[in-house]
Amino acid sequence: MRAPLRTALGAAFAALALLAASPAPQPVLPKVPLHTEFIVATNKLGQVTHIISGTPSKDRTYNMQTAGNAMQAYIRTPEGRAIPGRYRLTYDYNPKTARVRRNVELVSAGGVDPNAEGAVTAMLEDVRKHAKPLPKAPATPHP
Repeated sequence: MRAPLRTALGAAFAALALLAASPAPQPVLPKVPLHTEFIVATNKLGQVTHIISGTPSKDRTYNMQTAGNAMQAYIRTPEGRAIPGRYRLTYDYNPKTARVRRNVELVSAGGVDPNAEGAVTAMLEDVRKHAKPLPKAPATPHP
């Protein structure tokens, strides 16, 4: 019984070694600097509730990635306090370092619904509402 187990484990480890040795596809990074800017509203928890406006770059993928990041943001002070209001989020991509720098700036405190639901929370609830239940696996008799 041990020999087949040893053979199966050996085959599994060999397959893992082959997978680890194969090169992973490298992402195609832009060769030019990119900049996007969003004005977002936040609630009393610091969650972004929605994007008010935005200035896109010329790269559609970068725009979608930074907009998604903006929607997921929590904005708080260094002390951990949340100030409901409007914020400017800027994203700057540097092709020399292949890094994105995000800057957050308070545009105006207040003027938003402090009790508004966070954008991500609203999206998750929407998914739960419209999700189809998974089909149940057929019961297998136990021997």
